[in-house]
Amino acid sequence: MLNPTSSQNTEMADLVTHAMAVADIANTAARGYFRGRLGVEFKSDESPVTQADKGVETQVRTYLEQHFPDHGIFGEEHGFDGQNCREVWIIDPIDGTRSFLSGHPLFGFLLGHLVNGKPDIGVIGMPALNEVFVGVSSQGATLNGNAIATSKKTRLDQSILFVNEGDKIYRDHPALFAKLMQSGQTRRFAYDCYPHALLAAGHVDAVIDYDLQPYDFLPVLAVVEAAGGVMTDWNGKHLDLKSDGRVISAATPELHAEMLDMVHG
Repeated sequence: MLNPTSSQNTEMADLVTHAMAVADIANTAARGYFRGRLGVEFKSDESPVTQADKGVETQVRTYLEQHFPDHGIFGEEHGFDGQNCREVWIIDPIDGTRSFLSGHPLFGFLLGHLVNGKPDIGVIGMPALNEVFVGVSSQGATLNGNAIATSKKTRLDQSILFVNEGDKIYRDHPALFAKLMQSGQTRRFAYDCYPHALLAAGHVDAVIDYDLQPYDFLPVLAVVEAAGGVMTDWNGKHLDLKSDGRVISAATPELHAEMLDMVHG
C-alpha cells in the first residue's frame, strides 16, 4: 500500500499526497457534470470537448498553480505552460469524452508528474466507478489504497488482450488488425485508459492502443510500470512527450516481446 507519510523521500511523499488530492478534486468535479446537460464543441480534429473537460482542467490547474508555482503544466484543453520547467504536471481532464457524452461510465481522469520528461507519478481516476489507481516509480501501484500488480502471463495465446481504438487500427493497419483478431486467448474492444488500468491490476494481460497524445499515455505509463508491467511504443522504444501515440502495454517482458513480434511480423 502506498503510504506517503512513511516514504523515505519526503519530496516524493508530498507530491503523491498532492496528486491524490488533485484526483479527488477532478473526480468530484467530473461526477458533477456526468449525465447532466452539457454544452459540446468540436475541436479541429472533430473530437468533442465539453464544459466538463474545461471545467475539470481549470480546477486542477488552479490547485497545481497554487501549490507548485515553479512547475510546468501541460493539459489537453489549455495547453502547455512552463515547457522549460524541470518538473511538469500533465493532465487529461476527461479521458474518453465520447464515453462521457454518451453516459458510459468508463471515462477517466489522468494526471502525471514528469521530471525531465519522464513520469515518476501517475494517477488514473475513474470518477463514475469511484476507483483511483496510483503508480509511483520504485514504490509500486495501488487501487484505492490497496496494492496491485500485473499478472504473470508470458504467452499471448493464454492472455486476455484488449484492442483499443480498433476502428482506427482497422482503417490504417488492416493486416495488423487481422492478426489481432486471431490473437490472445480472448480479446475485447475498448477505448481510453481503463484497459491499461485493468492491466496494472492484473485483470488484463496486454493492451494495444493507437493515436494517443502524451497526456493520454504518460500518466498511464507510470501506473503500468509501477505495477510491474511494460509499456512502450510499437517499436519497443520508451515513451516520452515526442512519441507517436502508438502504444503497447503488457504484463511481463516476455508478453511484451511477443506483442512486438506480432506487430512487426
